[in-house]
Amino acid sequence: MNLTYDTIRVEKDNGTTWVIFNRPEKRNAMSPQLHFDMDDALAHLAKDDETKVLIITGSGVSFSAGQDLKTYFRETANNPDLRARSQAASNRWRWHRLVQFPKPTIAMINGFCFGGAFTQVCACDIAISADEATFGLSEVNWGVIPGGIVSWNIAEVLSHRDALFYAMTGLPFDGKKAADIKLVNFSVPLDKLREETIRIAEVLKEKNPAALRATKEAVRQVRGMNHDQAQNFLAAKLTELVAKDKDKGMQKGLSQFLDDKSYRPGFQSLKN
Repeated sequence: MNLTYDTIRVEKDNGTTWVIFNRPEKRNAMSPQLHFDMDDALAHLAKDDETKVLIITGSGVSFSAGQDLKTYFRETANNPDLRARSQAASNRWRWHRLVQFPKPTIAMINGFCFGGAFTQVCACDIAISADEATFGLSEVNWGVIPGGIVSWNIAEVLSHRDALFYAMTGLPFDGKKAADIKLVNFSVPLDKLREETIRIAEVLKEKNPAALRATKEAVRQVRGMNHDQAQNFLAAKLTELVAKDKDKGMQKGLSQFLDDKSYRPGFQSLKN
């Protein structure tokens, strides 16, 4: 599958697919065309057998500076059709396509991450940041709110206090603080970022694909459920997984643990 676009790059490496925002001169701010490109790319990659893990990052010194104020807002002000299509594509790929993506997704935040870019960070299953990255909910400084679904994103992912503090002050914070408040899983020095992200991708590629998909769906779905609802849902999800898994992962896992004793959990070292 050869995917070529104006504003993003798609690169494949042994089961890992990199989707790279490619407007470095604009700090990878999201234009209507970038939204159209991302929407199309994720739709294709969801069905791509070569893609085992998806990593989203940015070229140059930025992950993404958020929505492009000029092309996304000002230049669509008198073009309601373009504005509606770009808004629909923006919301679709940054939330629905990423949350529902059938393979594991990782956001690799290599630099500036502002405003609307928080949505795709929150939508990815895992997020890893450079210590030196700069995050900011700067909307309040422009007299607006974190719009789209950014306010909802940070209310879901961050503590109530942290969400209010950073949204109301507009103060920037670095990757270490992003890890501290759990916007990202962990941060590492920039020169180690790609290496560490690949390490996590390799861990994910070793897992049963059907189990990974069911796991990410299960964890996201149960968050809004009470105990009984979650218990019923998870029982149904496990039944569905066992029935649909062509690799028979559950049977293989039990055999590895009980029969040949080739796998003993708890001895792998990962950052928390």
